[in-house]
Amino acid sequence: MPRAVVLLSGGLDSATALAVARAQGYETYALSVDYGQRHRVELERAAAVARQLGAARHVTVRLDLRAVGGSALTSDIDVPKDRPTDAMAVGIPVTYVPARNTVLLALALGYAETVEAFDIFIGANAIDYSGYPDCRPEFLAAFEQLANVATKAAVEGRGRFRVHAPLVSLSKAEIIRTGSGLGVDYGLTLSCYDPDAEGRACGRCDSCQFRRQGFLAAEVEDPTDYQNS
Repeated sequence: MPRAVVLLSGGLDSATALAVARAQGYETYALSVDYGQRHRVELERAAAVARQLGAARHVTVRLDLRAVGGSALTSDIDVPKDRPTDAMAVGIPVTYVPARNTVLLALALGYAETVEAFDIFIGANAIDYSGYPDCRPEFLAAFEQLANVATKAAVEGRGRFRVHAPLVSLSKAEIIRTGSGLGVDYGLTLSCYDPDAEGRACGRCDSCQFRRQGFLAAEVEDPTDYQNS
């Protein structure tokens, strides 16, 4: 089986990306990153998802993006709550983590070279999302070009790296339908930016709202444990 590295945050999208990689016949190597995120309970969910979806290996890399700051996920900045849909569709919110996907993909690339994989999967989405610039197809294509001039494996001609973003043009409802058809247990996942101490989703941040709306539109029961639900 060909090998693939899958960036696995513990959220809905990355879990679906892992399931898609497996369905496409890859032996999956899941990579999670503890970057000092406010919602680091998602890493526990990532471990559970990796087990449920049969990843060959799951590793967690630790680095501290709090030293960089600049985001509600890594600094003492309030996570926006209860924003209307039209507000969420405009601009880049303060939950954007500067250069996060560049850093995560770089780690995935290094791991891929180590395990002799030339395929990297990321659950980036450019439809029902918060407008993050590093979720766009242009960014992903540019990173793929970088990967093939920055690595020993590619320069020596042993293979060409490919960045797969199978969800990039899907709505949240379409993602949920896809994952449900592939056996993803969404009850294991967490999308919330500001969960409580018990790991329950707030239900009010942008990510929770996209998730809730996605389940409603997909006509799939939402298994999320929301606060005050």
